[in-house]
Amino acid sequence: MPLPDDVERRLRRVALENAIQHDGEARAGPLVSRLLATEPTLRPRASELRDTAEAVAAEISRMSRAEQEAALVGLGGPEPAPARPEERAEELPPLPDATEGAVVLRMAPFPSGALHIGNARMIFINGAYRQRYGGRLLLVLDDTVGSEAKRVELEFFDLIQQDLERSGVRPDATYYKSDRLPRHYEWAAKVIDRGAAYVCVCPPDLLRENRRQSIACPERSQSVEVTRGEWAKMLDGAYAPGGAVLRLKTDLQDPDPAFRDRVLLRISDFDHPRVGHRYRVWPMLEFSWAVDDIELGVTHVVRGKDLVIEDRMQEYIWRILGITGPHFLHWGILRVREAKVAKSKAYAEVRSGEYDGWADPRTWSLLSLDRRGITVEAVRRFTLSFGLSLADIEVPAETLYAENRALIDATTPRRLFVPDPRLVHVEGFPADLSTVELPNHPERSELGVRQVATGPDFWLPANELIRHAGTELRLKDLLNLQLPGDLTPGPDGKIRASFTSKANKKLPRIQWVGAAEPVSVDILELDGTHRTGMGEAALGASAPGDRLQFERVGFVRVESSWKPGATPLRVCYGHP
Repeated sequence: MPLPDDVERRLRRVALENAIQHDGEARAGPLVSRLLATEPTLRPRASELRDTAEAVAAEISRMSRAEQEAALVGLGGPEPAPARPEERAEELPPLPDATEGAVVLRMAPFPSGALHIGNARMIFINGAYRQRYGGRLLLVLDDTVGSEAKRVELEFFDLIQQDLERSGVRPDATYYKSDRLPRHYEWAAKVIDRGAAYVCVCPPDLLRENRRQSIACPERSQSVEVTRGEWAKMLDGAYAPGGAVLRLKTDLQDPDPAFRDRVLLRISDFDHPRVGHRYRVWPMLEFSWAVDDIELGVTHVVRGKDLVIEDRMQEYIWRILGITGPHFLHWGILRVREAKVAKSKAYAEVRSGEYDGWADPRTWSLLSLDRRGITVEAVRRFTLSFGLSLADIEVPAETLYAENRALIDATTPRRLFVPDPRLVHVEGFPADLSTVELPNHPERSELGVRQVATGPDFWLPANELIRHAGTELRLKDLLNLQLPGDLTPGPDGKIRASFTSKANKKLPRIQWVGAAEPVSVDILELDGTHRTGMGEAALGASAPGDRLQFERVGFVRVESSWKPGATPLRVCYGHP
């Protein structure tokens, strides 16, 4: 039965992406690895997938670059980016009006979970500018009260600090919004005194509808004295949550309905993990930024273009108060195609136990990337390569993986691993092949060699046995054998095969693990499932945190929670 159309379409798209990133040459091996890593349901059909991948890769490799790019667009891929030199940290555009030693930047994450791949731009772009100008970088934790779906919890403060420590971008000072609410109240009073705000008691649905229709709420005409009194009642607890908000007077005819009389502060009775119920009135983020960016001396705010309306709010408030604020710079949205990043969803899945904590690969948190063996430097290079482009960009995860591969490939030892193994006895096995010397890296002699125990009994991958039943094939770097047509194991649980020769003949090559001293292995996959198999004896000497490359599988990292000598060896899959 042929592969489903959607699988072939996905395979062709991945092949085109692969070719465009590798000077026009599509390679079948990485295509299969990527699809099986992201779509484990295809594993039973790996042989068919490999055959199709080889044909597709050959076809695409014959295309010109322009033809490949056009074909990718036709399959829903992004338009080719205009040619430009690769941007690194030193090639970010200069900050306007920046003075050496006087630049102050800030990062303002909302502590509702671990930082993820989408937060990497905040970390590394701000870090790069601090380094360039010899300035200061502040961590201003936006710990407003959030919501039921987006809760602030103590552990998230620690997770964020650990992520920054791991990234090497350490803040020069740390501030918490929950410590600064009295200052926000003082600023709110100043805005009220300018006649620029009012206390609105409209129900939320009516507030939104009035805003949509440019209708003023009855309270908009309050005098300053009345607003002061209503504001005092908000602070004193006279209103229940949702009963009143402080709103800014903006143009009710503004083309953007969202900008019409936006809320500045609201009432909440959530229990805050740092200050409990000390405060009931909490600022919206843009109002807190308007206050803190001035009071903390921020000179430049560098953040995503999705916060442009927040820029307008801050500038509007500053104009009311006669203040000149910092410069704003933005980047566009950067999406990694395979990363389904949503903190609220991740929060729910972590809390329910469906995810293996914030380091679960499905969160795409920086912690999970570290668990997978993706280096901080790879994430930094990946992030900075897009500079401050305002274009929305979607890239395959392979773009990040290529950065990591370039950094770790030369120092990562290779190891033999067989998934879904079957025990095969090779009759006529030569005694002089009981061990074989294999390089730890095919191109790096400085990494040395190791002695690997072989047969006559081997663990071989079930899918390859089925694919090549009744044919001759080669155990990679070892010998040739003839498989029987009937793969039914004997009473001892072993399939019988026959030795044919040692010659390096042009035959299908498969991976193997000698059955004398194997190590059972458990791989945590990117979708949260587990794949088991057998690995060579050298894996028993692995240490927690080691990076390895399982031949014909990909890069993995030994789990930090694994104990040396324990079985199975637990690793997390990194990438092809």
